[in-house]
Amino acid sequence: MAQKEYTVDNTNLDKHISQSFNEELETIKNQVLAMGEVVEQQIADAVESIVNVDKELAKKVVAIEDDVNVREVRLDELCVEVLACRQPAAGDLRMILSATNIIRDLEHIGDEAEKVAKMSLTLAKKGAAPGGYEEVRHMGELVHTMLNSVLDAFNRLDVTQALAVAKADKKVDREFKSAMRVIVTYMMEDPRSIKRAMNIITALRALERMGNHSRSIAEHIIYLVKGLDVRHTSIKEIASKLGQ
Repeated sequence: MAQKEYTVDNTNLDKHISQSFNEELETIKNQVLAMGEVVEQQIADAVESIVNVDKELAKKVVAIEDDVNVREVRLDELCVEVLACRQPAAGDLRMILSATNIIRDLEHIGDEAEKVAKMSLTLAKKGAAPGGYEEVRHMGELVHTMLNSVLDAFNRLDVTQALAVAKADKKVDREFKSAMRVIVTYMMEDPRSIKRAMNIITALRALERMGNHSRSIAEHIIYLVKGLDVRHTSIKEIASKLGQ
């Protein structure tokens, strides 16, 4: 799962009389994208660690989670400072509020990647599960693509792409259900493998939650650009509100 380099597009940010305010908004946007890149790599490394039984890579994912947490706190503090000092309105206020929600989702995705890595370490210690590794790889690729795409949508403030990411979450849900059926079959065939198979299930569930958080980021982007709160709204309803 190759990393995508982001070239930050600030052309859509409102321009202000205060150049320093422009710079603060750009800094927030840049730092959200930078945090997103770190989390993207966490997903890729976590999946590779469990599929290839790579303990060192798994330990790296766990260690990086501290960096992700620090980024979340610092970004949150920056957003609060800008809110207090600038008292932004309209689109600028939505940018800052959306950024605080996006970094929270990114931190949650990092937490889930850490869970996958910990399952990798457990399996490396207790022995391989009877199967499910290809399902982990496939779901990992799906959620990695979702996060990569939704970060690009945030960069370009692209609601059409954000909607596509929200739709993709349904595919992740279907893949999770399919993978669960495969794992349960393995467990029924060999009850002795149940404990090890449960580690794969935990990893798959973590990946499914990553998809949920990527959809949540997509919803924040729609709010940012259109001012529409589409949380707890079906894809069909969201598309209708966007005229798509």
